[in-house]
Amino acid sequence: MAGIKTVVSNRRARHEYALEAPVEAGLVLTGSEVKSLRAGQATLAEAFVSVGDDGVDLVGAHIAPYTEASYTNHVPTRKRRLLLHKREIEKLRKGVEQKGFTVVPLKIYFKGGRAKLEIALGKGKKLHDKRHSIAERESKRRIERAMRER
Repeated sequence: MAGIKTVVSNRRARHEYALEAPVEAGLVLTGSEVKSLRAGQATLAEAFVSVGDDGVDLVGAHIAPYTEASYTNHVPTRKRRLLLHKREIEKLRKGVEQKGFTVVPLKIYFKGGRAKLEIALGKGKKLHDKRHSIAERESKRRIERAMRER
């Protein structure tokens, strides 16, 4: 897509969770965090989204300190506020209250010069569901190879 630059994506989330409709959220960041993101220095490996009474936060995402920043550099794993509409927050809150559902961060990207986070409501997959997903992916690959050879 034009105007969208992906910084980091959580590939493991698609394997671990059955995801529902993704939502785009804005991120409240400091200047050094934005510069570090533009340099691609972030990970979502251990990150999760907490939905509380006061709002929605991204917890555990690691944005590396910006090397050129002065003493005002940021803490790499601090909680970051997500910007969402009230109805989106309520939808996420109701989803989390259901048993087995969680809010999963999928990717951080820049859209129109602003940092965005894609999140989705997900339910953890069981082992047999993961095996089923892998089998489907392998069969699609085999079919594509066969079509290319013809």
